Amino acid sequence: MPELHASEQRASGQKWLLPTLLIPAFVSLLAVSSVNVILTSVSHSLEAGSSGLQLVISGYALVFGVLLVPAGRAGDVLGRGRLFAIGMFIFGVGSLASGLAPNIVMLNLARLVMGVGSGLLNPQVTGMIQQYYTGEARGRAFGLFGGVIGVSVAVGPVLSGGLIGWLGADWGWRASFLINVPFALVGVWAARRYLPASAWSRRSADGEPPQSVSGAGTNRAGMDLDPVGMLLLAAATLLVMIPFMKSSGGVRVWLLEILGIAVAGAWVAWERRYRARGGSPMVDLRLFTIPSFAYGCLAIAVYFLGYTSVWIIVAQYIQDGLGASALASGVIGVPASLVGAIAAPLAGRRVIRVGRGIVLAGMLLGIIGLLATIGIIRMHAIAGWSPWWIALTLVALGVGQGIVVSPNQTLSLADVPLEYAGAAGGILQTGQRIGTSIGIAAITGITFRTAGASGWGTAAQAGLLAAAVAIAVSAAVAIVDLRASHSSRSGRLAEAAGSEGLQDRVD
Repeated sequence: MPELHASEQRASGQKWLLPTLLIPAFVSLLAVSSVNVILTSVSHSLEAGSSGLQLVISGYALVFGVLLVPAGRAGDVLGRGRLFAIGMFIFGVGSLASGLAPNIVMLNLARLVMGVGSGLLNPQVTGMIQQYYTGEARGRAFGLFGGVIGVSVAVGPVLSGGLIGWLGADWGWRASFLINVPFALVGVWAARRYLPASAWSRRSADGEPPQSVSGAGTNRAGMDLDPVGMLLLAAATLLVMIPFMKSSGGVRVWLLEILGIAVAGAWVAWERRYRARGGSPMVDLRLFTIPSFAYGCLAIAVYFLGYTSVWIIVAQYIQDGLGASALASGVIGVPASLVGAIAAPLAGRRVIRVGRGIVLAGMLLGIIGLLATIGIIRMHAIAGWSPWWIALTLVALGVGQGIVVSPNQTLSLADVPLEYAGAAGGILQTGQRIGTSIGIAAITGITFRTAGASGWGTAAQAGLLAAAVAIAVSAAVAIVDLRASHSSRSGRLAEAAGSEGLQDRVD
């Protein structure tokens, strides 16, 4: 278990801090992975159409993505423990309402509530890891967080498929939501019991208002949430994500994309002006002058554009293309998820020493796994190979995911000032959510259109190839970052050598 800062070690039950953070995060992530295999049951149970089913996925992701940065900044200022507990409680309420939903409209409204809870909760996890762990201990903590993500990806589909098989199509999918409720209640209790006292304090409690990235203070005393900045960024994120989540609307819906970009520009202008006036902006834009943070945000957003859609494509191929059960579609991804869960903490222990190269290696492994999976699907069609070899080829993708996400998070946040840890973590996760939304809309759109024309075998190949191309683009960003970091290191060494030479001549 990674060690806490010395000042916090005696605060309260430090050995329970990481489980307190990671177990609720795990439960909230189940809400993402499990939904892929319940859609068919929901469709039959609630007599839902395709647009209603799409909202079961996209509505949750939309609210989740919109709230990440504002919630991260609110946690920085109001206390991360406070927002963590509130988010967990709201998530539990939404889970209860989802499990008892009488129709698709109520289910989608309840999923929105779950999205609010997850959006409040998740930035506080990364923020508190930043706050209470340093150096290699922080890498290990983020590695364990990555392992939790991997296990949730594995357990979610199997759990939902098993519940459907055990309880039937109606109560099975409902139980997949209701099972979250006791975990949410225990999570709230554990937060009050085990999070350090400093996690609950407001930023002004010690008389030190938030600092800017440069370290300069703000002229505004007390709390500074930058509400206008929060609203502008939330609106921009919403407008950018909606067109990728709507299956209808034609050209008109893409006007929202243009409006979203314009609102994002207004947000940038506001944040600059707000800081110039002496305020503490929600996001100090100078964060993006930190190369590791800027490149890390871009790389992971593009990576998630490709990666997330893979599991939806595989699940639909197994169920609709091969006629297998929901449980089978969940089981086939278990080996990949488990090896990813093992790889993540191992990578977390080494990421500080190895650097961005480990992220690039994971992306390349993912591409190899996807190409091998395409090969298996192709050989099933032309030579009768067993499609269950997919479970093996996806292992490479699982290992790649394990050594991409958490190491990238550690490296991207390494140089970010602590007072912006929550907001910066929110930006990183918002990029993931936007990438996920675009990927699900674009790549699964390609897949479903191809399925209608040429069948699921060809469609799965087309979708997985598109995902591999997206991951290749993210790998290109990682290469640029790797070269930039090497150039920067070489420049610093040359400068140091020059200074020593000059000093020798002076002597």
